[in-house]
Amino acid sequence: MTISMYQASVPRFINILGNLSNILDKAQAHIDAKKIADASLTAYRLFPDMLPMTTQVQIACDAAKGVVARLAGVAIPAFEDNEATLADLKARVAKTIAFIQTITPAQIDGTEDKDITIKRGEKETHYKGMQFLLGHAIPNFYFHVTTTYNILRHNGVEIGKRDFLGNP
Repeated sequence: MTISMYQASVPRFINILGNLSNILDKAQAHIDAKKIADASLTAYRLFPDMLPMTTQVQIACDAAKGVVARLAGVAIPAFEDNEATLADLKARVAKTIAFIQTITPAQIDGTEDKDITIKRGEKETHYKGMQFLLGHAIPNFYFHVTTTYNILRHNGVEIGKRDFLGNP
């Protein structure tokens, strides 16, 4: 049986990003009820050498839109990294979902062996499409969504596993 690159990516990213948006709603309700500033959550880090929650959400969105765009052979939409509030982060998630929804199965299916090159600074990393999707992009995406969840849970936001998983 052949894996559908589309089914392994687009619906999964949309589902988890939707769950992330719902989690951000619960975070907003939490700070509203406690009468605390957004920054008490958005700037929070689990450990000093880790990135703050805002950056975790940005990277999760970038990972999802980046892999889908690369596989589909379209330009990756550039989003400014200027989110400061939970509402800003929800808007970024919504923009990411909206972009991903424009991609069709025909654009992604069959890209298992597509050459993908990622450049970070001077270093280039070369992948094949399926290796990039399953071995790099999806784990990276889930890492940053999970870290966002953990930051919020650590700070008392009442969320649980069902909020993270939603209804796949």
